[in-house]
Amino acid sequence: MIRSAPMPADMNGNGDIFGGWVLSQMDIAGGIIAARRAQGRVVTVAVDAMTFHQPIKVGDIVSIYGRVIRVGRSSMAVKMETIVARRLDPTEIKVTEGVYTYVAIDEHGRPRPVPAA
Repeated sequence: MIRSAPMPADMNGNGDIFGGWVLSQMDIAGGIIAARRAQGRVVTVAVDAMTFHQPIKVGDIVSIYGRVIRVGRSSMAVKMETIVARRLDPTEIKVTEGVYTYVAIDEHGRPRPVPAA
């Protein structure tokens, strides 16, 4: 869904990429997927089962993928995975995964039904 490269300003005190940066990138990607499925605006209401498998380093190419795994009346669960390719190694490594829940909203910010697929 999205691809980016973290910068030195995105590092934590250990020299790895700050987890909050990764979560925000995943939320952006998941929001795009959910908005397409909902055919309109969505909001994030929960992040579940987040797992950090390996650190992300400056210079990694970060790719975030997702798919809708459940649709309720107004909510959707989107399974997100973050994959990196290290600076000089094209081998892909899954570094983070989790499930984000989004709710479809109307122009007044109230929940609305998700259209049938």
